[in-house]
Amino acid sequence: MKELSEKEALYKAAAYCSSSEHCLSEVADKLDGWGVSPAVKESILQYLLKEKYIDENRYCRCFVSDKFRYNKWGKNKIAQALWQKKISKDVFDVWLNEIDEQEYIDVLKELIAAKKKSIKAKSSYELNGKLIRFALGRGFEMEMIKRCINCTDDEE
Repeated sequence: MKELSEKEALYKAAAYCSSSEHCLSEVADKLDGWGVSPAVKESILQYLLKEKYIDENRYCRCFVSDKFRYNKWGKNKIAQALWQKKISKDVFDVWLNEIDEQEYIDVLKELIAAKKKSIKAKSSYELNGKLIRFALGRGFEMEMIKRCINCTDDEE
């Protein structure tokens, strides 16, 4: 594979950022994969940030919204994914706190109710343990899980 010139790498990175939202670490990894030198990589990243091809705030807003609404992830799982993408806690906390609490509870109740139908358990203790593990794996908080399990128990 031939080495990219700085101009080619910049155009390729700009096209990559234009196709969908990407965070700084994703673009940096992509540039590394293309074999761009560290000095050139830094100048390209600075340009992309300055020209708003990359915007961590915008990326976080979209990521949090998508993972919650479509993947039905809890705040812990979303926060962990953003942390792995090297995004500052200060940036993503703002968007995690924007999630409507009632909508958050409704999604968790819905997940628990659906999972409850497919679980085979000998006792309510075993059932609740399995539901808690499932919801924790989805990234929801223990306090919220207990509250929602109790709500679904009350509704039966």
